[in-house]
Amino acid sequence: METGAISVDDLAGPFDLQATVESGQSYLWSRLDGKMYTTDAAHGGQAWYETVVPPLDGVSDEQAVVRVRQVDDEIEWESTTDAVPILTHLLRLDDDLRAIMADTPDEPLIDRAFEAYSGLRLVRDPPFACLISFICSAQMRVSRIHGMQQRLAAEYGESVEFDGRTYQAFPTPDALAARTESELRDLSLGYRAPYVQRTAELVADGEADPAAARALGYEAAREYLTQFVGVGQKVADCVLLFSLGFLEAVPLDTWIRTAIEDHYPDCEQGSYDATSRAIRERFGGEYAGYVQTYVFHYLRNGGE
Repeated sequence: METGAISVDDLAGPFDLQATVESGQSYLWSRLDGKMYTTDAAHGGQAWYETVVPPLDGVSDEQAVVRVRQVDDEIEWESTTDAVPILTHLLRLDDDLRAIMADTPDEPLIDRAFEAYSGLRLVRDPPFACLISFICSAQMRVSRIHGMQQRLAAEYGESVEFDGRTYQAFPTPDALAARTESELRDLSLGYRAPYVQRTAELVADGEADPAAARALGYEAAREYLTQFVGVGQKVADCVLLFSLGFLEAVPLDTWIRTAIEDHYPDCEQGSYDATSRAIRERFGGEYAGYVQTYVFHYLRNGGE
């Protein structure tokens, strides 16, 4: 087992581990004390989080188990390998959060969200796992989405031994493509089961790859992702923002539509495309997805 720590003082801007991994961006982490999504949504003490990470292009060549916690200004980690590049990638520790915040609009709602959750960062989840997570997200609370991903891993993920325990990785496209709709429904996926199975088939057969969207412009990338079964524009925006690095993406979920209705009614343009374009501009353009995530987390946790 390898261990180490990253100093928050060495980052460009603050960091809050709990706000980052419990803010509805990623459903691939678990909290060791079993209190995921049940405690105050920021500054959750010194809880450990863990995940199994697949090989990441340009980051790591092997599958890794990673455990991490934040103790004041130290990000402590335990892993099967050097976790610094993995955590830097997954938790966007390389973002200049001070510069991002300085480049966003001076708006009362945005300012309150930034103040409440200073240190929340976007994530870079593995593309296939992120895609499946958000296909499962329709009309679901974050805790139930998380439960679905954990059940998929437990049933169909590869076993990995670490520190005397057995972990399950998120299933590969081949593993999910081989499942039947009935088997996936048994894991409480409901009507999402055939979407997950068919999308996995598309990836496993080489017909489409969510990572390929990285090479496209933003709106073309969003359109590309809608070829996957169960993926509309909102889910596509989630994958673009939380996996593929399109920091301008603003998923129009229930909370952002509430923000538009209550605070930015002029941004409601009648269609997803036009409304998305208007709220992206209102949220500052290049880093609009950062603003979206802060506002989403702030409103979902009763900030207004």
